[in-house]
Amino acid sequence: MTALPEPWRLLNIAEYEALGEDDQVHWELQEGILVMSPSPRPRHNVVGGLVFNQVRQQLPPELIAVPDVDINLELVPDDEPATVRRPDLVVVDSSEYERVEDEGGTIRAACVHIVVEIVSPGSRRMDYKIKRSEYADAGIPNYWIIDLTRPISLLSLRLTDELGYVDDGEMTGTYTTTSPCPLTIQLNQLDR
Repeated sequence: MTALPEPWRLLNIAEYEALGEDDQVHWELQEGILVMSPSPRPRHNVVGGLVFNQVRQQLPPELIAVPDVDINLELVPDDEPATVRRPDLVVVDSSEYERVEDEGGTIRAACVHIVVEIVSPGSRRMDYKIKRSEYADAGIPNYWIIDLTRPISLLSLRLTDELGYVDDGEMTGTYTTTSPCPLTIQLNQLDR
C-alpha cells in the first residue's frame, strides 16, 4: 500500500484504488473516510472458506463467487467521496470478474448478486445496520449475514422496491434459495 492520505481528506474511488493492497490490514472506505478493521479470527476465515466452497460448486458459468474483495457501492459519482466495502464473499457476474482481471479497478455493486458478511466480534452493528442500509442503497439484490454464535445461523435479506431489504428470519441447519440461482447452504457443516 502506498502512503496513507491525510486523515482529513475524503477519497473518491480512483484515489482509493491508487492506494494499492495491504496484506496486513483490512481497509474499507466509508463516505470517503479510510476505515481499518482488524484481521478476522481463524474460525471466521474457516467458515468463510467453507461457505465459498459450498456456493462455488453450485453456481452456473455466468456467475462466480469471490471471497474478500472490494466492492464499489456506487452510491455517488466517481469524483465524490466513495464507499467501498470488502465483504467476506460476493457472487458476481463472471463478465465483471473478467473486466476487473483485464482492466483493473474495483467490482461494481451493479454486478453483484449476493454479498455475504460473517459477523465478527465488534462488527455486529456494522453488519446488521450500517452495511444493510448501504447494500440496499447500492441495489444489491441479496445480502446474507452469517452469525457464528452456535448454532451458526444465516439471515437472508432480499431487496424489494417498496421496503428495501426484507427477511424471513434467521435460518439454522439448511438454507435454500432460488435467487440468483438455486443454492443450498448446509449451515451445520460450517461449524468446525
